[in-house]
Amino acid sequence: MTTPRDRFIAALERRPLTGRVPHFELVFFLTMEAFGKVHPSHRGYGQWQQMEEKERQLHREDMADLYIRTAERYEHSAIFLHPNPGSEEEAMRLIDIIRDRTGDRYFLMLHGDATFGIPNGDRMVAFSYRLADEPEKVKQEARAMVDGALQRGKRFRAHGGLDGFALCSDYCLNTGPFLSPDQFSEFVTPYLSDLIAGYRALGLFAIKHTDGNIMPIVDQMVEANPHALHSLDPQAGVDMAAMKRRYGGRVCLIGNVNCGLLDTGTEAEARESARYALQHGMPGGGYIFSTSNCIYTGMRLSRYEAMLDVWRRNGNYDSGGI
Repeated sequence: MTTPRDRFIAALERRPLTGRVPHFELVFFLTMEAFGKVHPSHRGYGQWQQMEEKERQLHREDMADLYIRTAERYEHSAIFLHPNPGSEEEAMRLIDIIRDRTGDRYFLMLHGDATFGIPNGDRMVAFSYRLADEPEKVKQEARAMVDGALQRGKRFRAHGGLDGFALCSDYCLNTGPFLSPDQFSEFVTPYLSDLIAGYRALGLFAIKHTDGNIMPIVDQMVEANPHALHSLDPQAGVDMAAMKRRYGGRVCLIGNVNCGLLDTGTEAEARESARYALQHGMPGGGYIFSTSNCIYTGMRLSRYEAMLDVWRRNGNYDSGGI
């Protein structure tokens, strides 16, 4: 019997699948509502500093247990780990605990982007000036970031247990990318391509995430050769049917279930968004079911469960899907 990890990898490699479409969420923040426990990302570092090692180990094991329980209850094929604290050492310890408890059942990934994303508001103007005033220094920084990320990738590869990285630098707003396509081709695309090529050479998978309207730069993103694109944001006009027609033969597609409708739309609208994503993402394989962002704090758990109900009813290749 294949594991959820096997099926996730098959989808990333765009191989034919039987059974249900793989599913995961970049983050499932509703752990308090679902399990009565604070999400690992929301636990304070100050508390960690005060713990003795015995307490820290209990904390690690509790975080691992929460990730595993989430994957089990909601049938996730992959777990995106958010170590807290976020050091390499703690990430490796968390990987080891989960692998020890679950073997190779789940695909494990960490954040691993090293390209320029949308700057914070207090740095946006300064960064924009730098692109014009000192472009070569910006490119040197971009190269150094990629080199550092690939060295980190080598350490994780040598340690073992990690399957790949989610590249989570956001490039786009709902109206379009934060850089023009020409600027993107100069300051991001070459470094994204090298980062992905480096991860591939290490035998690691690369899933490129960004929200927003990616359409002006999506050709460049696909040319960078990630295994998958996430999150295919319908709130920014990214349409699953069009993405599948244009890129389904070149890259795995992940997402497109409208988070806005899950949050503030009617349940019928949320269910229809899930059906649409499945209907147009499934044909030919190379699709992983998820929201267009994550299950974030404040979203109703019942809406996520309704989305999963659509997936369980309609996301099965053996029955022909929708």
